[in-house]
Amino acid sequence: MRKIFLGMIALAAITVSCSDDQTDATNEIPEVAKVDMSDFYLYTDNEEKATGGCFSMQKLNMQLEKDPQLYEKMYDLEKKYRQNTLAKKPGNGNGNGNNNGGGGDPEPPTDNLGVVTIPVYVHVVYSNSNENISSTQINSQIAVLNDDFRRNNNDANQTPSLFSGVASDTEIQFTLAGTFRHSNSRTSWGTNDLVKSTYPPVTPSTHMNIWVCNIGGGILGYAQFPGGNSSTDGVVVGPQYFGTTGYVASPFDGGRTTTHEVGHYLNLRHIWGDGRCNRDDFVSDTPTSDAPNYGCPSFPTTNCRSTDMTMNYMDYTDDACMNMFSEGQKSRMRGVLVSGGARASLVN
Repeated sequence: MRKIFLGMIALAAITVSCSDDQTDATNEIPEVAKVDMSDFYLYTDNEEKATGGCFSMQKLNMQLEKDPQLYEKMYDLEKKYRQNTLAKKPGNGNGNGNNNGGGGDPEPPTDNLGVVTIPVYVHVVYSNSNENISSTQINSQIAVLNDDFRRNNNDANQTPSLFSGVASDTEIQFTLAGTFRHSNSRTSWGTNDLVKSTYPPVTPSTHMNIWVCNIGGGILGYAQFPGGNSSTDGVVVGPQYFGTTGYVASPFDGGRTTTHEVGHYLNLRHIWGDGRCNRDDFVSDTPTSDAPNYGCPSFPTTNCRSTDMTMNYMDYTDDACMNMFSEGQKSRMRGVLVSGGARASLVN
């Protein structure tokens, strides 16, 4: 009788143990969900004047103040991107910043998209003949975008050997789908999206819209990050900073303002993370920095105990001194184009 009783206790213990194991397995969080979002930020206190740069981060600050739900939406987009990256590259960290793996790693995960072509609508808004830029000038900008994003530009061989190994053909290209011309007596449009409400974007879910107008205030351009309101989605660039021929102004006459702003549109941050050394651009193969670079800085330029990637399109250097996106930036941009990504509907 004692043996039977002890046997029943043992059986019960085994049953409970199995049950506990099953409970643990059921409640186990899938590895792909375990991403570190502790470094994520949107709002910045960087009130950097946009002369020689862009107004995109300041614009994002304004949008966050206006729309309380925007932070949550962009947080979710970032988390999904990191989860997708981990799913395709197991064992490579959490994808949350410089040298932490995942999101910005060299040799980004295969997304099976191949070469992606994004159709572009250009809205020329002008108050004088100079601002009514020619089709030749518009086409020169599309050519620059294609050369820069496909790493076919003439400056590619100027990338220092320190960074040439991560310089990337993003396999993203662009085609001009149409041009809209609007005569308006207004001489300056500012950064409050007035030009977009006056001339709304055309099918922004399937086309990238670019407004070419005089912004004023010394601002070259600004873009909307993925996740924002569709009624204001797109890129704004001053006419004298758009393209390489016609009404262009040195040293921003190489079309790189638009390359930079399209980088924002496809989810890239500034190369220095818009903060001090502890702020990140969420890309692991771009060195940590604490401020933008201007002009054509000598190489190497060192900040935060690392050499700045001053030739990256997401810095503030002159057009002639920019020549690369990194592999990590490629992964980040293409991450919004995959199925379920914030800009997947652009892929055709």
